[in-house]
Amino acid sequence: MVNRKLVRPNLAQIKERLANKSNSATEPSRRESPNNGGHPRRRPAPPEQTNAEAFYYLKQMNNQTPMVVVLDSGEELRGHIEWYDRSCIKVHREEGPNLLLFKHSIKYLYKQEEEGDGASAGS
Repeated sequence: MVNRKLVRPNLAQIKERLANKSNSATEPSRRESPNNGGHPRRRPAPPEQTNAEAFYYLKQMNNQTPMVVVLDSGEELRGHIEWYDRSCIKVHREEGPNLLLFKHSIKYLYKQEEEGDGASAGS
């Protein structure tokens, strides 16, 4: 049988560590905040708006990508996005008049070139 030594800090070492912690509380470290009692800082909440939607619309507008917009009613509209704002998008259509669509009436949209890949088959 192997003799194993039990490692136990003595009381003087524990008091020394506590004293060091109380001294370092006046100088907060990178990970600890003095406002929350020395506990590690929580990660900040993610931003409410990531601007991913705006980036996508701008990319499709600049490339004049032919898009298919599927409305809540199931109707499909084809054209490219001319402009957008917070509540609506304007779709420029070749076969009909341009349309101003409220975003809340859009079920989803996809690139017209993806139509053969089965992009319209999901929902």
